[in-house]
Amino acid sequence: MKKVIIIGAAGRDFHNFNTYFRGNKEFKVVAFTAAQIPDIDGRRYPTELAGELYPAGIPIYAEQDLPKLIKELEVDICVFSYSDVPYPRVMGVSAIVNAAGASFMLLGTADTMIKSTKPVIAVCATRTGCGKSQTSRRIIEILMAKGLKVVAVRHPMPYGDLVKQKVQRFATVEDLKKHECTIEEMEEYEPHVVRGNVIYAGVDYEAILRAAEQDPDGCDIILWDGGNNDFPFYKPDLMVTVADPHRPGHELNYYPGEVNVRIADVVVINKIDSASSEAIETVRANIRKVNPKAVIIDGASPIKVDNLDIIMGKRVLVVEDGPTLTHGEMKIGAGVVAAQKSGAAELIDPRPYAVGKLAETFRIYPGVGALLPAMGYGDEQVRDLEKTIEATPCDAVVIGTPIDLNRIIKINKPNTRVHYDLQEIGQPDMESVLQKFLKK
Repeated sequence: MKKVIIIGAAGRDFHNFNTYFRGNKEFKVVAFTAAQIPDIDGRRYPTELAGELYPAGIPIYAEQDLPKLIKELEVDICVFSYSDVPYPRVMGVSAIVNAAGASFMLLGTADTMIKSTKPVIAVCATRTGCGKSQTSRRIIEILMAKGLKVVAVRHPMPYGDLVKQKVQRFATVEDLKKHECTIEEMEEYEPHVVRGNVIYAGVDYEAILRAAEQDPDGCDIILWDGGNNDFPFYKPDLMVTVADPHRPGHELNYYPGEVNVRIADVVVINKIDSASSEAIETVRANIRKVNPKAVIIDGASPIKVDNLDIIMGKRVLVVEDGPTLTHGEMKIGAGVVAAQKSGAAELIDPRPYAVGKLAETFRIYPGVGALLPAMGYGDEQVRDLEKTIEATPCDAVVIGTPIDLNRIIKINKPNTRVHYDLQEIGQPDMESVLQKFLKK
């Protein structure tokens, strides 16, 4: 029996365990390690999810303890199981593992994708923040207009009680409160439910898939709404990958984003309305190099602002989606673009005024710059977000997150929201691709 550590971030790692290691007597998973997401280490993967071979569950440690754990636990294999990581970082972890005496492993699509009884459309990306969410919404809108019942399943974000989160169903905004969702979870789930479609998430994605297939409101098609740049947990019948020309070259240099480009049926080059022609052509050439058969759709994410007067001529604080700025490494988001286009006098740097967990985020991710990431993985981070906004000397706040932060925190300054949706440019477009898929 080989001893295994799964290196992860409370998502892909749990799925890899469930699909490949749970019940497999050739291996004994002795630990998970956690990175990227705060406050994940120190918990246990519970026996209710781990199965009968793990009556005490499985401990979760910080990734920084990996060399010590390999030696103390006499580990044979370490399985790298999280996403949106540059290739040098992946191989850096492999060097740590090999130097400590263990083998390094990456699980592939055949060992981890679950087959559905329903047609599956997967939406994934080359990096965090490419525009998966608006692409998923666009696909769902087209399919619903054709009278089809679409059930979305979101890549995991299990930050709470893992047993309670085994299978989660969201059909109303009230369900977000019922399941005690974090800001990050609400940003992904709320846009679906307000448009009238059901979305599932949780920890055990085999159980989630079977529940989604039998959803009480009906299910014709499963839409996999990916997270970060991970590849799908379900075997897709149509694979859509979103690429970002604001980060040209990243589509071939980040794990596992390149996997998504290589297995794509369709690649959407998003944000072409705000990227340079040189960057767009770099992305297009890279797609053609590794996947010449993929259909390429050019797309834009036009921005709408609720109240331009709140921005024009004002000193503004821009609040953007947290993961996009942190491990997604984006320097700007929709909020910054809206502020610049709407005539803001100045973008105020929140870093001198950041408190608690937000100050820690800036220390961990110094490249974020003069923006405020809407970090909300727990109550403490939400309180620190509110305090940081309150302390930042600005005239107004521009909210570039997918949800209205006013519903979550008290903002003591004038503020306005920014909205964005996918808009295809020319042909082919998503309508023609989906029409062909439905006929098939």
